[in-house]
Amino acid sequence: MGDIPNYTDVNIAIIERCKKGERKAFQELYDLYVNAMFNISVRILNNSDEAEEVLQDSFLKVFERIDTYDKNHSFGAWLKRIVINRSLDVLKKRKLNFVSIDEANYTEEVVEEESIYDVEAIKKCITELPDGYRAVLTLFLFEDHSHKEIAEALNISEGTSKSQYNRAKKKLIELVKQKTVSHDR
Repeated sequence: MGDIPNYTDVNIAIIERCKKGERKAFQELYDLYVNAMFNISVRILNNSDEAEEVLQDSFLKVFERIDTYDKNHSFGAWLKRIVINRSLDVLKKRKLNFVSIDEANYTEEVVEEESIYDVEAIKKCITELPDGYRAVLTLFLFEDHSHKEIAEALNISEGTSKSQYNRAKKKLIELVKQKTVSHDR
């Protein structure tokens, strides 16, 4: 068996220039990641102004701590973790309401029918979900977090995370069906 090579970030040259304090390199790094990080934050927060603030705070934190970046790991993943954590901090300040697993009848629901829906309609419906539902759904589906990780990040139980995810899916299906029915008329 051969040794597994160390990870090398494709943008390491720009990152190294950032570590030397080159303003142009900071701008290049920002330009490379700003859109993807904004999309992550806005999916979680459902508010572009708050997402912009999170983005600015996150990049500021990254640039202040660029010397702590470990080049053996993905810069994008490091930045993404910061953006998600900052976004969750904003959500927590909103005083999210989660229904505890103890207060709800939690059952794993299976979607019986397969339908094809317009991606834009689904995205729009996701923005209409309550904050708690949207946060859990986004972290689980799009950011690949486990329910345990979501529970820790949001200070809720793992069961509550699962419950919120299932309720979010159910609500999303209802919203998409409503949009589809009203659109077809």
